Amino acid sequence: MKVCTPLSQGWTLRLNTDRVTPGEAPPGLAGTDVPAQVPGSVHTDLMAAGLLADPFLDRNETAAAWVGLADWTYAAELPRRTGTFERADLVFDGLDTVAAVRVGGRLLGRTRNMHRSYRFDVTDLVADGPAPLEVAFTSAYTEAEDVRATLGERPNSYPEPFNYIRKMACSFGWDWGPTLVTAGVWREARIEQWSTARLAAVRPQVSVEPDGTGVVEIVVELDRTATGRDRALRLVATVGDTSREIAVDPGADTATVTVRVPDAALWWPRGYGDQTLHGCAVALCDGGGQALDSWERRLGFRTVELDTSADAHGSAFTLVVNGTPLFARGVNWIPDDVLPSRVTAGRYRARLTQAAEAGVDLVRVWGGGIYEDRAFYDVCDELGLMVWQDFLFACAAYPEEQPLRSEIEAEARENVARLMPHPSLVLWNGNNENLWGFADWEWEQALTGDSWGEGYYLGLLPRVVAQTDPTRPYWAGSPWSGSWDHTPNDPDHGTAHSWEVWNRRDYSDYLTTVPRFVAEFGWQAPPAYATLERALSERPLTAESPGMLHHQKAEDGNGKLNRGLAPYFAAPSDFDTWHYLTQLNQARAVAAGVEHWRSHWPRCAGTVLWQLNDCWPVTSWAAIDGDARLKPLYFEMRRLYADRLLTIQDRDGELVVAGCNQAAATWDTHATVRRVAADGTVLASVEVPLEAEGRSVALEGLPDPVTAFGDPRREFLVADADGLRAVHFACPDREFAYPAASYDVSVTEDARDGTAVVTVTAAGLVRDLLLQADRLAADARADGGRVTLLPGERATWRVTGWPRPDEEAARAALFCVDSGAERE
Repeated sequence: MKVCTPLSQGWTLRLNTDRVTPGEAPPGLAGTDVPAQVPGSVHTDLMAAGLLADPFLDRNETAAAWVGLADWTYAAELPRRTGTFERADLVFDGLDTVAAVRVGGRLLGRTRNMHRSYRFDVTDLVADGPAPLEVAFTSAYTEAEDVRATLGERPNSYPEPFNYIRKMACSFGWDWGPTLVTAGVWREARIEQWSTARLAAVRPQVSVEPDGTGVVEIVVELDRTATGRDRALRLVATVGDTSREIAVDPGADTATVTVRVPDAALWWPRGYGDQTLHGCAVALCDGGGQALDSWERRLGFRTVELDTSADAHGSAFTLVVNGTPLFARGVNWIPDDVLPSRVTAGRYRARLTQAAEAGVDLVRVWGGGIYEDRAFYDVCDELGLMVWQDFLFACAAYPEEQPLRSEIEAEARENVARLMPHPSLVLWNGNNENLWGFADWEWEQALTGDSWGEGYYLGLLPRVVAQTDPTRPYWAGSPWSGSWDHTPNDPDHGTAHSWEVWNRRDYSDYLTTVPRFVAEFGWQAPPAYATLERALSERPLTAESPGMLHHQKAEDGNGKLNRGLAPYFAAPSDFDTWHYLTQLNQARAVAAGVEHWRSHWPRCAGTVLWQLNDCWPVTSWAAIDGDARLKPLYFEMRRLYADRLLTIQDRDGELVVAGCNQAAATWDTHATVRRVAADGTVLASVEVPLEAEGRSVALEGLPDPVTAFGDPRREFLVADADGLRAVHFACPDREFAYPAASYDVSVTEDARDGTAVVTVTAAGLVRDLLLQADRLAADARADGGRVTLLPGERATWRVTGWPRPDEEAARAALFCVDSGAERE
């Protein structure tokens, strides 16, 4: 049987000085062996050795730039080959990025792709004893600049040359990420010893027949030793309790075995059914039945289609799983750390569980990052989170010539085969914004006929998917309208990105269109207060301090934040107010879009928020900040993505109450809609019946008694149904006659678990009351976000991680929208 020995111990790291400007590296580093971790990176090893200040803090990122410009060598020792095996392979699951691999001074090969694995035959090199191993990394900048010089300049939305090298693009910086150009053995390294034959690739194609039979067609590729070439082999495939065995002829290096499972229990996205997973095992044996190699995964039986049919509104973009059309409640995922070797299986599980608990059912793995670790997709399988997987191209024109083209094809074929066992994976997407860039960002004129990636997105990649993983749909890009007959970001066709809002327009502009599928949209806000306190040493914190601006990577980001506040609020007079209002505006902006688009289901079939997570402490569009703290947007997303959503919408100038129901059962209820004065007096009230069948939206018009505003500056609407609330103000906050916020605060402790319970009772109207738990203690977490209270109403937050609860501290951590009067 094959034996695998991890190569995780005994590594050292050494700086190669040729490309380092004198004075940039720490004194004495050149020629010094630094202890190294594998998997890991140069940055993490230098930090562990005390040779590099944490680049996430203050403006240390700038001082770390030299690391990415330098060349580095990792060294270790390979163990001696066990004599009972015919073959020994040195395997790297990931090398970042441009490297020369040597054993005993002999060059085994060169690499130039972070997104591939590599295998080298070292049988003879370790036959007589241990052998020295070196992996010498050349700066990614050097490779990228050499390719650019050879193939010519291509348009790029960012200044760094990431489109000339197959490396995580966002390590070169993004409008939410730092520029930390990494190098290192970033995924597992090991020695594999085997005899006769091994499983080189296993590709299970899963389908469901009309009678409910689950079918797994398993395509196997084999490697054989010289002596194993002429031997007969056997393959045994098992799915659940069903097995099938076939013979593999001598010399054959491929085989297909099909397992049929009658009445197979289906895998469903969360909220639609169970996430049933079936064990799948493939065993390779020699003719005498001796085990040679094995492979195991979990599979799920389900069908997935992409409905792009034409209709009265254009052409659809609707995911259909097991015959059920879905409104996708999605988030965009970026690498959870710009130093990705630090992201553990536990961290994946924590972050994706947070997504599921917020009502998310689709996660888009964005094209400027990485193909994530198996642990990511395993958790998505278990939680019922559908995965939209981008191929790794983003915001730039990519040359189609060598050396990139062959690397891209090899990368695509390997990763499609690697990820296809996961039932959560429902869509392959060719790129992020590159088709749009060619058509609408003046790339076509700048290219003057040079290749730019179209051959990948409309040729190579769909061919790879069709050949390797034909059970899943492929889409050429996001945004993409389906053909060149329409501009790529046409909201009436295919996927759309909504970035005029935020960049140039107020979020009320969301209400002017109904895209078929909103694959990117969002609004910025700073991270939690405690995250800023940890990352920045400047005191006092201000919105425009040098460190704060360094942790704001968007072009004119703070200007856009302030311009976004201006239609609604007076200019904040202090940092705490600015921080609260910008976080509130983020939640309100996203709510405006999702409520509007979701109320237009099935015309609009999904929203994918930009973005779920951050890769460091930064002002960004994320719902979960770089220290894993939940921003108010997270709790808003939990409301917006719940199975049932109550909202007040405008339809052709008339106000309606909408009941959006993504549950299977009918939502049969009554909404109480009131027109309320600023002092809490109810001016009019009506009961509105709402009956929304499963997976549908009910719209009911509101009669004059509640919509006949006397003075919009002193009246607003409140709708309540089954514990859900919607509010509608007919004028901006800055024009509304808010009374001074008045409320009582009490703090108790739940004896069962020690949780602090903060209760607020309103004496008058209190709008968008928010408890910023991290102001109570750095590790404190609250279980809810903003609430709007009428006189006499109360709200409760449960707070964990608060060692010394007290009412004064709780009051200081509460914020709301008011006239600026003192809070009582």
